[in-house]
Amino acid sequence: MKIYIGADHAGFNFKNAMAAHLSNAGHEIVDVGAMEYNDGDDYPDYMTPLAERIAAEPEARGIFFAGSGQGEAMCANRIKGVRAAVFYGPMRVTETLELEGGRSEDGYDMIRLSRRHNDANVLSIGARFVTAAQADEAIRIFISTEFSRGERHIRRLSKF
Repeated sequence: MKIYIGADHAGFNFKNAMAAHLSNAGHEIVDVGAMEYNDGDDYPDYMTPLAERIAAEPEARGIFFAGSGQGEAMCANRIKGVRAAVFYGPMRVTETLELEGGRSEDGYDMIRLSRRHNDANVLSIGARFVTAAQADEAIRIFISTEFSRGERHIRRLSKF
């Protein structure tokens, strides 16, 4: 799978480690920056080009590493065709979910739902909130989970 990755200063080390890991797993990795650590950089300078590439290549996915992931997702979601989800750690759902294959107990159902129901194509990871193992698991689920193509989900996506 072709995966665009990017980061600001807060996610720079995560990005580099995960890029090598994903490349070793056989994915085509395109790094949109930052290419060097700069504690004064601004995430839109890297997230916007990543989001634009995802919008132009619907089969690709994007992963961005930053402090919280929130502002970065807001930036990405301004680009038509981009659906960015935020991950800042495992969470358990508070109600019963109707998930294909059932509800998990691992805390990653938000990632599964963002793919199955929303066809998320960018994952914005809050690097200040997660461990490397958590980020790795979130990315694995993000890459491997398919969009359900359910009628109601397609209908909803067509409205934005």
